[in-house]
Amino acid sequence: MKSLKIGMAIMLLLASFLSQAAIKNAVTEQVKIPGACSMCKDGIEAAAFQKNTSEASWDVSTKVASITYDPKKTSVDAILKKIALAGYDNQQYLAPDDAYAKLTDCCRTARAGKKEAQVAKNAPAHHQESAPASPVETAGSDPLKPVLEAYFSVKDALVNSDGKAASAQAAVLVKAIKAVKMGQLSTEQHTVWMKVMKDLDLDAEHIEETKEVSHQRDHFTSLSENMYKLIKAGKPSETVYYQHCPMFNDGKGANWLSKIPAVKNPYYGAQMLSCGKTTETIK
Repeated sequence: MKSLKIGMAIMLLLASFLSQAAIKNAVTEQVKIPGACSMCKDGIEAAAFQKNTSEASWDVSTKVASITYDPKKTSVDAILKKIALAGYDNQQYLAPDDAYAKLTDCCRTARAGKKEAQVAKNAPAHHQESAPASPVETAGSDPLKPVLEAYFSVKDALVNSDGKAASAQAAVLVKAIKAVKMGQLSTEQHTVWMKVMKDLDLDAEHIEETKEVSHQRDHFTSLSENMYKLIKAGKPSETVYYQHCPMFNDGKGANWLSKIPAVKNPYYGAQMLSCGKTTETIK
């Protein structure tokens, strides 16, 4: 029996080591998260998990989660917001009411008042209502604007069929994507961001790595689709036009975003500059 227990302990330690090894630059922090049962444990750990990026182990007796993550890819703040979006209040964020309501009765722990919950949903809990807001947090500002502006620059370079410029602007886009502070996103934006962030980064990197316009345009199609999903999740700070080219991709068509209503086709450039139409105006 004693040897069996020792063997199980070794296996658990090995599993923990292998798990952390998959997360590069692994950092572990302890965070108190209210909860009551094994279902809370499953929900909290599932919300925190992102392959090769982050994971958590929550203890039902101490109510403490050991959060391991790669600080180059995410942050404790971002992980705690994901946990809150799954319905679980924590020291940094309170869950949206609809997410909290979906939990089973035993998982609905006592909460702070509605006013506090509202503040916690939109900003880190240590920001007081009376504290002066930073420039990016002032009313009406858009934390995704640098990403959108960099995207427009890539689009303009492709309109000019300039692979060198598209590559350079894609490098700016990659940096803008990595610089997004998820804690400043609305609930809807954050949900979509977590779904499209990796694909946005991948397509932007592919465009950066080549100066071949045809290859850049292939990645611009999926980049544009994910940018559209992201912009639709929250009102942009300026009007955005969603435009469509019916000819690209062997007649299957492709879309893009533009800040001007006039059609300037990034898939054909001067060959068919005005080919396409605006299918939606987002404002």
